[in-house]
Amino acid sequence: MKTNKKVSGGIVCVLFFAVMCFFCLPGKSSAVEPVIRDIIISNNTENVLLYARLADCFKPDMESSILAGVPTVFTLQMDVYQERPYIWDKNISSQTISRTIKYDNLKKTFSIYTNGNPEPVVLPDFESAQKAMADFSGISVIRLKALTKGNSYYVMMKVKIDKVRLPLKLEYVLFFVSFWDFETVWYRHNFKY
Repeated sequence: MKTNKKVSGGIVCVLFFAVMCFFCLPGKSSAVEPVIRDIIISNNTENVLLYARLADCFKPDMESSILAGVPTVFTLQMDVYQERPYIWDKNISSQTISRTIKYDNLKKTFSIYTNGNPEPVVLPDFESAQKAMADFSGISVIRLKALTKGNSYYVMMKVKIDKVRLPLKLEYVLFFVSFWDFETVWYRHNFKY
């Protein structure tokens, strides 16, 4: 009899602790997560183009790190699929686009490098640099030559945000920058050619 009371008392304590943790600890839903908004798929005479915007992507600790000179990378990953009714969809294109923001404390300017291009876009203030990092407008998704007229397609996309790995194990000194590595969920946008 005593063992049954101990076991049931232990279960009650564990349940009470779990309920307290659920209500007292901050949940993931209370944090603002980055999202991709305003997605439009269009085309010009040669390419299918993506227009999209990343929202809620700059957290206060990330802003502080960027202003301290820690480079930050936004990586857009895009996969184009052809829909097929009786078999799995066919992946016809995959690509990634990386943007790196770096603050120059001496010049008080922000440089944005795209896909390792040595010529950056230089912006004078943090607000315009944030808009440039979050704006994915006019990006070529796939060439029209690779598509067949009359077929249905879709783009799967997500954005991953992380810091540049620092040399000489500086990430151990600046341990706080590891807390803002995150990515969006996958987004699907259909289009027809």
